[in-house]
Amino acid sequence: MMELLLPPPPEYCPPWMMPAPVPSMYGSMSYLPPPPPYTTIKPCLSQQALFSAEGAEHGRRLVTPQLNGSDPADKPHTLEDYAVDHFRPPPKRTMSRSITLASARRPGVETLWRYSREPIKQPLLKKLLQKEELAQESEILRDEIYCQMMKQLTDNRNRLSEERGWELMWLATGLFTCSQTLMKELSQFLRSRRHPIAQDSLHRLQKTLKHGQRKYPPHQVEVEAIHHKTTQIFHKVYFPDDTDEAFEVDSSTRAKDFCASISHRLNLKSPEGFSLFVKIADKVISVPEGDFFFDFVRHLTDWIKKARPSRDGSTPHFTYQVFFMKKLWTNTVPGKDRNADIIFHFHQELPKLLRGYHRCTKEEAAKLAAYVYRVRFGDSKQEFSAFPNLLRELVPADLIKSLSTSDWKKNIQQHYTQDAGMSPEDAKIAFLKLIYQWPTFGSAFFEVKQTTDLNYPDHLLIAINKQGVSLIHPATKVCLGSKYFLECFMLFNGNTYFHMTIGNLVRGSKLLCETTLGYKMDDLLTSYISLMLTNMNKQRTLRK
Repeated sequence: MMELLLPPPPEYCPPWMMPAPVPSMYGSMSYLPPPPPYTTIKPCLSQQALFSAEGAEHGRRLVTPQLNGSDPADKPHTLEDYAVDHFRPPPKRTMSRSITLASARRPGVETLWRYSREPIKQPLLKKLLQKEELAQESEILRDEIYCQMMKQLTDNRNRLSEERGWELMWLATGLFTCSQTLMKELSQFLRSRRHPIAQDSLHRLQKTLKHGQRKYPPHQVEVEAIHHKTTQIFHKVYFPDDTDEAFEVDSSTRAKDFCASISHRLNLKSPEGFSLFVKIADKVISVPEGDFFFDFVRHLTDWIKKARPSRDGSTPHFTYQVFFMKKLWTNTVPGKDRNADIIFHFHQELPKLLRGYHRCTKEEAAKLAAYVYRVRFGDSKQEFSAFPNLLRELVPADLIKSLSTSDWKKNIQQHYTQDAGMSPEDAKIAFLKLIYQWPTFGSAFFEVKQTTDLNYPDHLLIAINKQGVSLIHPATKVCLGSKYFLECFMLFNGNTYFHMTIGNLVRGSKLLCETTLGYKMDDLLTSYISLMLTNMNKQRTLRK
């Protein structure tokens, strides 16, 4: 969940200071407030304070000003020369009978390349005239957006209007670039401005050029950050051991980069196999490593809102949390990466054991329970006095009734005594080394229902791991069938059903299965196959 330390929001804007619209980067209108009205009588001091530069910045925390120009005497770059060849002709003005003082001060011909109070009703670029069908991905439309922003930031003497214009520029430079023709103008424009956001916008533009353009509008977190002049965004990430840490992310951070940053901070041997997961509503979805982090969260949030509209018609509000966990267990060997074992592997494998997904003997269960007890309580034996209430937190659910409570306590205490002096961290690794011997180690288990094949029970346990896909009897834990990824075919239909073929497409077993976690199965299978193909290509390259 995003947690930012932000200053209080700006004060209420009076009706007469309502903004004048300018086109935003996504076709809708953004608004920049107009300059204050002219008066014939000098206002009182309290009214003058509303228009002062200090009042405009009240409640704002600005970034430390940095000069972008090489010389204080440098003239800020404008689009005046560029407009001659690329902008549409300015509209002709008609003389009205009533001439106000404000209108008399305006130039006879509208200057398209500088700030204007009037809404921009037509594109600035000649190439965009009469081309309303162009969408966001069009380069010429991106040029139009940047031209309009630079225009409104040229000779704009209204401080609040200028501030909001720079906020929009900061957001845009982190989302998309412009054409090579305009890039020189945009870069010079940002370099020659003294506004504190200008340099950061130039840096964001260069990162966007390097890392690629975003697919979706900015996330609300990005909008709130720049609105409060906080150009650094820290995002909280949760781990399986119930700890969390904050990591810096920006508009160009992809999931793969985010994972590498977390892996480095936690001193993991490698980020391979790990993934970010976003938990929103009742779904936990893996973030594709090639996606921009904020793009994925924005798209996922919008999708949830459309799929679950509120009954009263209001916009639903969904919060989310980000988790970092092991997803692919292809090269996982207990003891090879101690930090990964302690923070991730143990805490992700323990719930699977307690739910009774693994095929486990009573002797193995007692030994594993002793390790779990030591992880939780160390060398303290006092908790054995409340053992009946503790049993379900130590022993697999399907084995609890196989022995009496006193027998379980006796066997677990015996193994606990044999490992006297072992640290909780070493107990986690010993726990993993025992489970590693089972074929279901590192599996993701899915409970499904099928009624098409009488050779299988109505309820099945499907395990997906580095070996492929296995069908397991939920009661006996006997493997009913196991195939490698390329020998198993799944076709997902809607949110609750999927067809599964084990073996040959013609003679193989065909099942119609029901589950609400089909999206997870689909993603996991795709990820394992992708990793398998990547490793095969690497081996071929090494052989050459």
